Amino acid sequence: MAQQVRIFLSPKSAMQSGRANTRRWLMDYLNTTPRQPDPLMGWIGGSDTVSQLRLTFATKAEAIAFAERNGLIAIVEPEEPRQIRPKSYADNFRFGRPENWTH
Repeated sequence: MAQQVRIFLSPKSAMQSGRANTRRWLMDYLNTTPRQPDPLMGWIGGSDTVSQLRLTFATKAEAIAFAERNGLIAIVEPEEPRQIRPKSYADNFRFGRPENWTH
């Protein structure tokens, strides 16, 4: 059976406000063996080391071509449109603001 991979657009980190490194496509290998707790420490792990790989591609087409070339089954997640809501610091102090200002 061929290995399954997940191809998706890199998400924005919660630790940043900008969109740096969100234009690249990532490919993760999915687990083929179940994860189980380690008998000594109790940490969850598995014997499938390929699931630790994460490959980076510039475009979705490159990622799909790599998967096809290596005989992998690709599950491609669709690209969701980004919603940008413009904000202004001055809106906190504007007249007619709907909620009360607490300071």
